[in-house]
Amino acid sequence: MAGEWQWTAIVMAGERAGGDPLARHFGVAAKALVPVAGEAMIGRVVRTLLAAPSVGRVVILAQSPRRLAEGAQAWIAADPRVALRESAAGLADGIDAVAGGEDAPFPILVTTADHPLLTVTMVEHFLHAAAGADVAFGAVERRVMAAAYPDNRRTWQRFRGGAYTGANLFALTGERSRGALDLYRRVEADRKRPLKLLRHFGLGLALRVATRTILLQDALDRVGRRTGLSIRLIEMPQAEAGIDVDKPSDHEEVEAILGRRATTD
Repeated sequence: MAGEWQWTAIVMAGERAGGDPLARHFGVAAKALVPVAGEAMIGRVVRTLLAAPSVGRVVILAQSPRRLAEGAQAWIAADPRVALRESAAGLADGIDAVAGGEDAPFPILVTTADHPLLTVTMVEHFLHAAAGADVAFGAVERRVMAAAYPDNRRTWQRFRGGAYTGANLFALTGERSRGALDLYRRVEADRKRPLKLLRHFGLGLALRVATRTILLQDALDRVGRRTGLSIRLIEMPQAEAGIDVDKPSDHEEVEAILGRRATTD
């Protein structure tokens, strides 16, 4: 996949309104700057993406992107393969504003700055598996996580055949993928209005999801038929793909994992 058909990686590094609790806990200006094993999370994520053979360029989206590429992270701004862009208020709007343009041509990989356990192997596995779909997203099944990290606590979405946690990996392969951004906007706008939310998926699908009588990929196929998109679940074989850093306990776990990696490299 490297060479003629390289991916753009968009790193979402936005801030919560009022600031991020984890950033305050570590006394840094933004969550993306929280240090993990001696390096800011944003630096670890960008280094990994630039090392992936299938990734040709990286775009960092944040309210104040330049702030993330100063001091020890100045190399980010100096790399010609990296673009720093101010993000629109909403996640979908931020991606939509750059997707398909000079900075971020399709196909696009979207990930987050709080994913310091991301590896080149994970990126390449995901991108190869995403080929041929309009939209794809990565997830880790609970049994994979339990086998590697039995004490890890994640939020699980339960379906027939398994429970999943997100891997913060999303693929948008072409212009048709914008339909997924439009759907996200509508769902986000109606998330507190259940009756309106049902309109986007249909009552039958909602009932099957609620009763856990449908496989996740089958549910995605039904959403795809309603939206005209092919949507693919990519189950990640690496448990670490499902571990991001949202709270101090996550930070402690991630530092321990990186410490073990360092002793085995």
